[in-house]
Amino acid sequence: MMTLFGIPTAALFGQLLLGLINGAFYAMLSLGLALIFGLLNIINFSHGAQYMMGAFVAWLGLTYLGANYWVALALAPVIVAAFGIVLERTMLSRLYKLDHLYGLLLTFGLALIIEGFFRQLYGISGMPYAVPKELAGGWNLGFMYLPIYRAWVVFASLVLCVGTWLLIEKTKLGAYLRAATENPALVQAFGINVPVMITLTYGFGVALAAFAGVLAAPIYSVNPLMGSNLIIVVFAVVVIGGMGSIMGSIVTGFMLGILEGLTKVVYPEAAGTVIFMVMVIVLLIKPAGLFGKGA
Repeated sequence: MMTLFGIPTAALFGQLLLGLINGAFYAMLSLGLALIFGLLNIINFSHGAQYMMGAFVAWLGLTYLGANYWVALALAPVIVAAFGIVLERTMLSRLYKLDHLYGLLLTFGLALIIEGFFRQLYGISGMPYAVPKELAGGWNLGFMYLPIYRAWVVFASLVLCVGTWLLIEKTKLGAYLRAATENPALVQAFGINVPVMITLTYGFGVALAAFAGVLAAPIYSVNPLMGSNLIIVVFAVVVIGGMGSIMGSIVTGFMLGILEGLTKVVYPEAAGTVIFMVMVIVLLIKPAGLFGKGA
């Protein structure tokens, strides 16, 4: 049996793959959180529930309408984003000028309501969602077996994260969005409808969560608790990367996922807490986060 640093290579690379998969979801979810906080100044605690809704829309579409995975991947983010836009227009828009705490409390309450609704309808046992046949199977790399679907998840998350970063940081639309958070009156003077822009930004952040939910459905069971089990870790990722930092969320998400995977090999008992240990250290050294303003 081949070993590396005294650890069987199959176990080491297997855990690294699991860490990379977790990191992909950390990055996608923290990206949506950072986008909403950085541009809207709202701490969106309902993000985990919206991630769960994306998985449920995919499962419901397949179960009752026969909509396949690819249809769900395209439509679920739009459907959940539309739901998010309704919430933003009717509730969140009233809180932009208030303290962050109000937005956090409201979105936390919304998360509990959404989660409770799905739990009442479907219970807490997970529903399976089959891997699409185009992505079934895997590749034998010699030192490990790589499932094709997991490779697809990593690739799709990288494309989504990099594409979002380019949109926000390198395009005229992104410049307008950033300017609207700093001086909305000035941007409005140029004929740009700032409230609509803010609403669409929130919808896009929610769509990112729903997209991640569809990707997660074939890997994890679809259940009402899947978002609440993940959101605390994702918030830790956002804090470590820097609140509102797009690049910080992407890099930190993948980095911490891999670190978590390595910890499971070296010292499994610490795997569940290593991210929070890193958060404490970062906050002591750089309170603004690794990529945050003032870091």
